[in-house]
Amino acid sequence: MHDIGYAPEIGHTKFHPLDGARYLRNRGWSEVIVNLVAHHSGARFEAAERGMSDELAEFPFEDSVLLDALVTADLTTGPTGQRLTYDERIEEIFSRYAPEDPVHRTWVKARPVLAEAVQRTEQRRAGQAR
Repeated sequence: MHDIGYAPEIGHTKFHPLDGARYLRNRGWSEVIVNLVAHHSGARFEAAERGMSDELAEFPFEDSVLLDALVTADLTTGPTGQRLTYDERIEEIFSRYAPEDPVHRTWVKARPVLAEAVQRTEQRRAGQAR
């Protein structure tokens, strides 16, 4: 559900985390879910690239275990559902977007930060939570 903002009928800004969060908020979804959708997988970095940080700020950012888990699920799964490592997934994203694209620029900046979220989730799964 985190990518619901890609649906053409709700993708008003063409920034899917924002569009998805607004759609879910307007339909009464819980604040926790709405904020997770708004901030999934480094949305704050892409919002900055797109000049949309103020719009994304409608939704409070919380660096949480749930957000780490969503980041991990999203960024260790490929576009067709195949299991990938984090690095494979990032390389797959880079292969689809030219260096001048805001998405490519986003991942150059977000990659190390989100790698930490994936690492924290993997440590939790292994019983080594920090």
